[in-house]
Amino acid sequence: MSAPVSIPRRAADLTRQWLQSALAADGAAVMVEEVEVCPIGTGQTAATFRVTARYGDNARTFPSTFIVKLPAGDDGVRAGVTLGYLSEVTFYRQVAVHTKAPIPHCFHSDITPGGTEFALLLADLAPAIPGDQLAGCDADAAAHAVAALAGLHGPSWCDPAWLDLGVAMPKPGDTAGSTGLGEVARMAGDITLQSLGTRMDPLDRETLATALDLVTSWLLAGAGTGRFALLHGDYRLDNLMFDPATGAVTVVDWQTLGIGLPARDLAYFTATSLAPTLRSACEHDLVDRYHRALLEHGVTGYSSEECWHDYRFGMLQAPLIIALGAAFATPTARGEEIFLVMLERACRAIRELGTLDLIRAVS
Repeated sequence: MSAPVSIPRRAADLTRQWLQSALAADGAAVMVEEVEVCPIGTGQTAATFRVTARYGDNARTFPSTFIVKLPAGDDGVRAGVTLGYLSEVTFYRQVAVHTKAPIPHCFHSDITPGGTEFALLLADLAPAIPGDQLAGCDADAAAHAVAALAGLHGPSWCDPAWLDLGVAMPKPGDTAGSTGLGEVARMAGDITLQSLGTRMDPLDRETLATALDLVTSWLLAGAGTGRFALLHGDYRLDNLMFDPATGAVTVVDWQTLGIGLPARDLAYFTATSLAPTLRSACEHDLVDRYHRALLEHGVTGYSSEECWHDYRFGMLQAPLIIALGAAFATPTARGEEIFLVMLERACRAIRELGTLDLIRAVS
């Protein structure tokens, strides 16, 4: 089996020789005559490029375009970011084949042991386009998204084999990891309030601080339910690609892969990707749709009442992930606007659903 000569570090390294080598890694012969590379995406946690290829005579037909993900500038030296790179490569290498979630095909992956350099060669999903995190989505798009999410959770539901998977976030029952993340969450909350607090409603500031103080007890109580599955971790519109003709969704960006209470992903999506009035109006229907899809994927012994409880309880995923991103991601003007909108939506959802009181009662 052949392999690429080296991991590309920047756009200039995405040569026809590299692409040819990557495509031939499974033993298939292919001649790439020319490539054209164009940057796409925001580049906050990874540099993403569309590669257009022209081939010689080949017995096998390959796509004319691909998506390549590489480290984003100097971010590769930061521990949190490199863990994300390792998680995403782990997903495509070890998890993807076991999930029913709609995901892009991975033609090739490569990563250094420390995760500072990596490359993913993925199918180009065009003409699908990412959701608009600032604008939010409508109920139909949300319905597609929650059904797709069940395709991740259902096949991995309470399967102990996944507890051995290497992920960055604490696994169920990891008391030390949960305590450590709780401490990091408080620190991230302080940083977020220092940088964005003056632009937040006072009630949202209070909700955010109180929620992040509960992260450790929330994680431990969630593990106490005995329900777990693979988690996307950052399941929101920016990480979903929608087909403009059919509305079908494809899930991308697996850098926050984890294991935990499944409804955390569901709650995070509705809390951050829907306008509050729309979320309030359709969330029961969305939770029901998600629950029905879980049953279709073989989940048993999980009632709709338990699903609604877990949904309300899982809302803390939103302030946790938002604060970690706002505190430690490279700041951009658009990024700050996204964090502010997501925080406003999430804090309102937490209050309306009584999440903080529920966590205290369960804990």
